[in-house]
Amino acid sequence: MHLIGFLIMGAIVGWLAGKIMSGHGYGIIWDVVLGIVGAFVGGFVFSLIFGTQPTGLIISFIVALIGAIVLVAIVHMVKREPIRTT
Repeated sequence: MHLIGFLIMGAIVGWLAGKIMSGHGYGIIWDVVLGIVGAFVGGFVFSLIFGTQPTGLIISFIVALIGAIVLVAIVHMVKREPIRTT
């Protein structure tokens, strides 16, 4: 059950990160993939820095969102796109 919740939260975070960073996202599939990978990376970095896993829905959501935003910014830099278009 934890995996399903992680995937759902990653999908929501990916969609939100795509909207925050570029305004249009990369499409539903790529937004979900970037959100899931970003959530994993964000949780991993959080555990390295603080020595514990993020617990609680709100903290996990914030950590996943930050990880996904950083990952989307990296993808923008690799593709040589502007990081945020207004």
